[in-house]
Order: sequence, then C-alpha cells, then structure tokens
Amino acid sequence: MRPTASAVKRLALERGLQVAQPDRLGAAESELMRAARPDVLVVAAYGLLLPPPFLDLAPHGALNIHASLLPRWRGAAPIQRAILAGDRETGISIMRMDAGLDTGPVVSRHPLPIADDEDAGSLHDKLAALGGDAIVAALEGDLKATPQSNDGVSYARKIGRGDGVLDWTRPARELERVVRAMRPVPGATSTLGGERIKVWRAHEASGSGTPGTVLSTGDAIVVASGEGALAITELQRAGGKPLAASAFLRGHALNPGARLE
Repeated sequence: MRPTASAVKRLALERGLQVAQPDRLGAAESELMRAARPDVLVVAAYGLLLPPPFLDLAPHGALNIHASLLPRWRGAAPIQRAILAGDRETGISIMRMDAGLDTGPVVSRHPLPIADDEDAGSLHDKLAALGGDAIVAALEGDLKATPQSNDGVSYARKIGRGDGVLDWTRPARELERVVRAMRPVPGATSTLGGERIKVWRAHEASGSGTPGTVLSTGDAIVVASGEGALAITELQRAGGKPLAASAFLRGHALNPGARLE
C-alpha cells in the first residue's frame, strides 16, 4: 500500500538519468522537456492526451505505444474491449500522436492472436512485451507514418464497475467474456442471497432455464443464462478469498433452483 517506483524509473536512476514526475503538464514542464532537446517523445500507458505544446516539442513528434490495431479500439481500455467483443486478434500500434484521441498516423502495427482463455491480465502482459519490442524497432527505423483509415474505427471507453456486472439475460458466451475481460480488475460480479460475489473463472456449458437460476452444483456452479449456461469454477464472497467452486460450496450451501441476480 505504498507508492513504488516503476521499473522505468528504477532503471533510469541506476543509469544516472534525470527523472521528472510532474502532477500536470504545463508551461514549466514543457520548458523542462524542451531543454533536454529530445529527438522524439515516447508515451506508454499515460492515460491522458498530451497538451498541444508537447506534440511538436521534438523533431520526430510524440510516439504512443497503443494496445490495439488502430483504428480499432481507440481510447482508454482497448485490451478489455477487445475481449468483450470476442475479437480473435489484437496487437500493438506505434502511432504519432496528434490532437485527437488515438487518431494520429501509424508508424507500425504488430498483430497478436487472442487465445480462447485469455484474460485482461495475461493479454496486457503479452502486449507490454510486444510493445517494448515494437517501439525499439520503430526508433531504429525511419519513423515514416501512414494516416489511419476512416473505416473500422471503434472506441474503447474506460472500464467502470458497471461493466463487470453479470447480466444473466445475456448469452453465456458473452458472460464468459465479461469474466475474462474483468480479470484481474475490477472483477465480474453478481448477487447471491443479497450478497455480492465476484466470479473469477467460468466457461460456457450446456443447459437452459430462467436466467440466473442455478442448474447444478459440484466442481462448477452451473447457472442458466439468456442462451445456454455459465459454469462458474472460481468465485469469491465479499471479504473472503477466491475459492474453487467445490470449496465455496462446502462453506456456502447452494442448491439447484437458487437465483443469482
């Protein structure tokens, strides 16, 4: 629960490089960076738009390591949105930033398949490694950029807690994507007997019934959905720890016919 220096900061300090961590980017910060006479700026997981003075501060502009194949999934949460949409492929785009939201020309694209069991955490780590290689390759090249197409544009809005609430009237395949997209944070949630629970792992299963109704229990808690059923294999009570479904059931009696809201 303490602030910890990132790997980038630790490496920079070990090499005697100057590190600045401004709370905002204003005129003073612009002058500080201009004095460093950078050839190019590199932005990774910053989360905000760079103010206009920074975009033209370096001869080669500002390059962003974006976790999607632009123009698909511009915006704050491209990893989660790709999983939620059932995309089979994502990747890294090295783009030159402009005044828009991930609208600048693209220097390079690097595809990455999305595995059937991929969650946001594992996909993030794969894309982080790919992004590191991609930005190094881009900086060693000529940095020629191509304008983005106007076709296929989509926006990855920020993930909120409501995105993780399981709506049992939806098809099981969509609910399974919600579980994966919300792992490890903020987690997919449902309500059982008035108590909120988190669903950490689940997969599609056969079965039908009133959406939200428990169909069977055992190694998994099988719950009817709007189409098919969802087999929950790992879940967590409020204040508890994640448990396999069989362990959860030993401490929380749950019979077929019970309802998740």
